[in-house]
Amino acid sequence: MFFRRSTRQPAPQQVQGEQAVSASTSMPALELESVSVFTELPEGGHRRILKDVSLRFTAKRTAVLGLNGSGKSTLLGLFNGLTHPDEGIVRVNGVDTLDAPSRGSTGARGHSQGAFEGVGMLFAQPEAQLIMPTVAEDIDLSLRRAAAVEGSALSGEQRLERIRELLRERGLEHLENQSVFTLSGGEKQLVALTSVLAARPQILLLDEPTTLLDLRNRARLLKHLESLDQMLVLSTHDLDLAASCDEAVIIHDGRLLAQGDAEQLVQQYRTWCAEGFPNEGATEDLDSAGGAHGR
Repeated sequence: MFFRRSTRQPAPQQVQGEQAVSASTSMPALELESVSVFTELPEGGHRRILKDVSLRFTAKRTAVLGLNGSGKSTLLGLFNGLTHPDEGIVRVNGVDTLDAPSRGSTGARGHSQGAFEGVGMLFAQPEAQLIMPTVAEDIDLSLRRAAAVEGSALSGEQRLERIRELLRERGLEHLENQSVFTLSGGEKQLVALTSVLAARPQILLLDEPTTLLDLRNRARLLKHLESLDQMLVLSTHDLDLAASCDEAVIIHDGRLLAQGDAEQLVQQYRTWCAEGFPNEGATEDLDSAGGAHGR
């Protein structure tokens, strides 16, 4: 099972010395403007993980394609505060994320509290985000966090009713009081998705969500994702899944190579994987020990 594609299918736009821009003229929900991300090298200096990337995500479902180590996870992390840009601007719903504190921070970095509040993320390994002992408690934590952000309050009885409703929607009601540590891989991923959705995000980021799933649980997860109204941005090595999205971007060696119609870009990606990517083997950018220059 894959996504049903929308009728809007912009032509792919390869980047050769220019940045790719989505064909849509609507207000972008997610945007990068000349963004670079650096990592420190053991011998000193820095290496760029993302390199002067500019793009807009406006489609309902966008696939992020790239080889291992290309920068896909780093790119997704920019949109929920896990990664900060060393250069350039990241905007979520028009808000510059450097004006918003990262999750769990004191808020001292900036002024806007809302940049990441509408963004949820599902990791490839759900163990990274299932932190409470039982399924119900993990979902309850998300409900309480969402209520705190919204300045609202739900009683314990109201939260329990909502937990059971969310579990029923995904056929997981039998797991309500089960330990998260005893769940199967597919159950963990579905429970993690349920916890993320409990906070009612407008945008859902998915980092290789089907990588560790067998065919049955993969189908279950995709069925639930298909039913969502949220904007989805997912990194994946599953080219059939990617082709069923509305748009795709191709990242290679930290650079944006192309953005456009998913079906067409999947074909381009297959060709590049077989025959070589543009500028393959180019000298890696290394910065002196002085480091990256932030804004």
